[in-house]
Amino acid sequence: MTDQAVLLAAGLSAGLLVLLLLGLAVYRLLKQQQQKCQSQYEELPSTRPSAPGPSAPVIPVSQNSWATPREIPFQLPPRCPTQPEWSRTEGEERKMEAQKDLLAPRGSLSVSGWYPVGTVLAGLYSDPPLNEVMAPPPGMAPRLCFSVEYRHSSEQLVVSLLRLSNLPPRFHGNVTLAELRLLPDDRRSRQAKARGTGPDPEFNNLFIFQVSAVRVPRSTLSVCVLSTEQDGRRRAVGRILFPLEGELGQAGRVLWRDLETEGDTQCSDLGDVQISLCYSPALQRLSVVVLRARGLQLLPDAGVCVQVSLQIHSQVVKSKRSCVVKGESEPSFSHRTTFKLRPQHLEEACLRVELQQPSSVHSEPPPILGMLVLGPFMYARGPQLQHWMDMVSSPQDAIKRWHGLGRAS
Repeated sequence: MTDQAVLLAAGLSAGLLVLLLLGLAVYRLLKQQQQKCQSQYEELPSTRPSAPGPSAPVIPVSQNSWATPREIPFQLPPRCPTQPEWSRTEGEERKMEAQKDLLAPRGSLSVSGWYPVGTVLAGLYSDPPLNEVMAPPPGMAPRLCFSVEYRHSSEQLVVSLLRLSNLPPRFHGNVTLAELRLLPDDRRSRQAKARGTGPDPEFNNLFIFQVSAVRVPRSTLSVCVLSTEQDGRRRAVGRILFPLEGELGQAGRVLWRDLETEGDTQCSDLGDVQISLCYSPALQRLSVVVLRARGLQLLPDAGVCVQVSLQIHSQVVKSKRSCVVKGESEPSFSHRTTFKLRPQHLEEACLRVELQQPSSVHSEPPPILGMLVLGPFMYARGPQLQHWMDMVSSPQDAIKRWHGLGRAS
């Protein structure tokens, strides 16, 4: 029993001794490995390597041993040999500068780095300031400055309203407004307010009309300029009608157009007539008042009357003639006529106004001194069309205008 205990104790002692020896060996190996790594980091090559020789180095690696990282050399590629600056010719310096420009990063803010051939002159592509727009000389008719451009990709008509020039003195202290419409479809007007007063108020407003490319040549831009007095009353300064057919080729250019004022329409050879229009959508009623005429070519004792007719397409719905006025060069009629007209027929109806000279023979039709047609784009143009559109856009309001008479067709 005692011998067995002695043998067991001897075995345990031998095992512990073997484990201790193994631990010491492992510790020594780890210590050596750590020293090797530290020496490797301390002996790293410099960042400026020398140029390699003519032959590439051979890395010796034996078959039975593995290569440590310190046995694999790492070297940067050699740079191109450069000449000293004092030995370069003028042509070589130009080549070096061109290479530097071409190799410049694309994110650089230097324009010469992007485009070595030349630079971009930004002044050629910027819009001129408003003050540099050539204004007409003073003393001329009121003129409107604007531009029109059509964008086919988005089917948008862009109108830039810039400024007015040569506004009459009686409007200098008032607020100037501009109402824009695209005839014949646009019944709702777009309004712009001038930012100043005086003879040359400025707008600087941009308007966008959504219209297809098919309807653009059939459309007309209408701009009506109004002057608002201190009591709130509006007075018409003038208007322009700008047909878009054949004008979109000038897109982007600044355009000047004279305003058509009431004085411009009072120059007909046959005379002028003053008419007031009012439409009530609730009552479906169109009221026409022929107030007076002037400049008629009449004999001293001759009489004159006026006849107003409502026409839908080619059919005359109703006609009414006034009393005969004699012995006056500027007769006053105050002839009022009322027609029943539905809102859906406003784009199909028109008014025909005729000034007639009755004859003594009742069987013959009276000769027509002059006539005019008021209506939508289907029938009228110019001031006659604008008068009709103003009536439609301002229900319940009496719109009064002078119109020149034309010859009967």
